[in-house]
Amino acid sequence: MSALETVPDAAGHFGPYGGMFVPETLMTALHELSAEYARARCDKRFSAELDSLLRDFAGRPTPLYLAERLTEKLGGAKIYLKREDLLHTGAHKINNALGQVLLARRMGKKRIIAETGAGQHGVATATVAARFGFECVVYMGAVDMERQALNVARMRFLGATVVPVTAGQATLKEAINEAMRDWVTNVRTTHYILGTVYGSHPYPMMVRDFHRVIGIEARRQILEKEGRLPDLLVACVGGGSNAIGLFHPFLEDESVKMVGVEAGGEGIVSGKHAARFQGGRLGVLQGAKSWLLADENGQIQLTHSVSAGLDYAAVGPEHCLLRDQGRVQYDYATDDQALEAFRTLSRIEGIIPALESAHAIAHVMKVAPGMDGIIIANLSGRGDKDVAQAAEMLL
Repeated sequence: MSALETVPDAAGHFGPYGGMFVPETLMTALHELSAEYARARCDKRFSAELDSLLRDFAGRPTPLYLAERLTEKLGGAKIYLKREDLLHTGAHKINNALGQVLLARRMGKKRIIAETGAGQHGVATATVAARFGFECVVYMGAVDMERQALNVARMRFLGATVVPVTAGQATLKEAINEAMRDWVTNVRTTHYILGTVYGSHPYPMMVRDFHRVIGIEARRQILEKEGRLPDLLVACVGGGSNAIGLFHPFLEDESVKMVGVEAGGEGIVSGKHAARFQGGRLGVLQGAKSWLLADENGQIQLTHSVSAGLDYAAVGPEHCLLRDQGRVQYDYATDDQALEAFRTLSRIEGIIPALESAHAIAHVMKVAPGMDGIIIANLSGRGDKDVAQAAEMLL
């Protein structure tokens, strides 16, 4: 399959990756979702309603901002930031949540469940559930609930039930496990709004499509501002939704290089990281075949990142294919590098980024001084949720 195709094969494979590795009890729901999404993406009324919500409720289009002082400080490349942090709820996650809640309504589902790590997807899901009057349950690791207390409060204000997950590492992987158990039990009445380009088909394709608006806008905006395409796109990669949303509309533009930045944690050698392409292997986790952090027996390894949203053991299957084909390169930034980027962007540009987004900025800070060209970095979320955690480390 070509990386330039817009859909995986009928079984949900991006080359050797992806697929539908779920219990039989979920297959009917997944086939129903696939069929409904296929109808919806051809339905002009669906597209018009989603576009209206993205514009009037979420706040699209987001600006493409020239970071003049950061550009001057680093020297070299001209740096633009795609300001997804200015969206309603504070991150790109609302793009996908709005698309999926409309699908849930089309299917007659009135109960919404979700997983969340950093809390941004949970907040986005709680927001759209409130907007449409649906019951909402969000599963979140107990560790993440402590370091993202602000977002827990936001979800509860929005009417969601936030369920702490204490099993295992008590972070994102375990939250997804609990959400999938809920879905198996309540599949007739419940839609699972999965928050990234991972999981069983059709989620990797569907979530990507709902986030393509990021790259579509950025492409138009940079042509308006500079009269040409950028030389480099940079985005952080947990599951990979904000990155694929930026990258996908540029895949056919061979002159545009792309880098996804994983969480390097305390360093690759330390083993305390979430950089799947640096120390991972092929395996199956939570519905899909992908690169993941596992030992020689296939047991999932512990992960670590200062960013709750990047602290996940697997990566989206389309990213795996793009890496194999050499179309996208994948690097990593450590906790220390991300924190320095967090501090730098805050003080130089007056923009406090999410710690996830700070990983992308860290890569920009590394490569911009030696470049003569244009960089677009996806500022996927704002840092309100991370201020207390960062203050303990930086102030």
